Amino acid sequence: MTKLKRTGTLFVLVALLTVPITMIGTQPESVGHGLTAVEGVRVGHHTLVERPTGCTVVITEAGAVTGVDVRGGAPGTREIALLNPVNTIQKVHGIVLSGGSAFGLDAATGVVRYLEERGIGFQTRNAHIPIVPAAILMDLGVGGAPEIRPTAECGYRAAMTATSGVIEEGNVGAGAGATIGKFRGSERAMKAGIGTASIKLQSGLTVAALVVVNAVGDIINPATGRVIAGVRTENGLELADARVLLRTGEVTDASTGENTTIGIVATNAILTKTQATKMAQMAHDGYARAIVPVHTPFDGDTIFAMATGNHDSAISLTTIGALAADVMAKAIVRAATQATGVAGYPAARDLNSTH
Repeated sequence: MTKLKRTGTLFVLVALLTVPITMIGTQPESVGHGLTAVEGVRVGHHTLVERPTGCTVVITEAGAVTGVDVRGGAPGTREIALLNPVNTIQKVHGIVLSGGSAFGLDAATGVVRYLEERGIGFQTRNAHIPIVPAAILMDLGVGGAPEIRPTAECGYRAAMTATSGVIEEGNVGAGAGATIGKFRGSERAMKAGIGTASIKLQSGLTVAALVVVNAVGDIINPATGRVIAGVRTENGLELADARVLLRTGEVTDASTGENTTIGIVATNAILTKTQATKMAQMAHDGYARAIVPVHTPFDGDTIFAMATGNHDSAISLTTIGALAADVMAKAIVRAATQATGVAGYPAARDLNSTH
């Protein structure tokens, strides 16, 4: 309940305090499980111990209508063409996010084997064929020993651990070797990882995101506009702010082709492949809000969008896509704040900075 008060030529809106603001309108409910808040979605990690790398697997045994949108200039992907709305396949049974650059795409083979053993997949005359798209990030330079990278066995083990419970974040799975802020070389970069977030409306609509952040740029908190983690100053103790470096011409392309942010948004709504593709496109706004710069020639930025169809309600695609961007931005922030430092790459929690 409000009233207008005139002061000179201006009208001032005065809120009457008799009604708490939290009671006005339909309020969203936060969900702690992240991507697994969407019914029918399970997530598993496998992290290698030999060096910081691994893979993260999303399983949807009942299948999920899926679209994809690739914006970065250096992507590494598998089965992307199947997700084109004009093509026959409508649902996927899993998605793999992996470290190890192009070698890491092999992790999807292990997930295919896991699903085949359980009779899950697109039914043909002779077999059930699991549909498992994948995207990778470049982490071969982290921790030495670049010959160590995720294999098919890594994907199989991640699928075996997949759960509908709370998702571990930070330096696990595909986020184990993720780094950010590489405009001035790896010696001034920082550690990031994997993050997840979700939202559930009172209507029952759930939208969630999971993301692995290995960007060349900085991570920004959209709520404050402040840098959380990214390229550091020469002394390594403070954040240099990539926005400042860009405006002063101090940016160097030191990490060409060694970056990417790969993620998944999911909803329990009923969507077509075309609508899921639009959801993926809109979710990239979350990248733009929380990563500076983003979608560069040196990033392989990719987002998959999954719809399980468990919530039968007339919710607009505009709402779903906007919420997808919102939870994606939150997941990116968590990927930075939940990470822990490794040799040569401090994390956000390690810096005592005024930024």
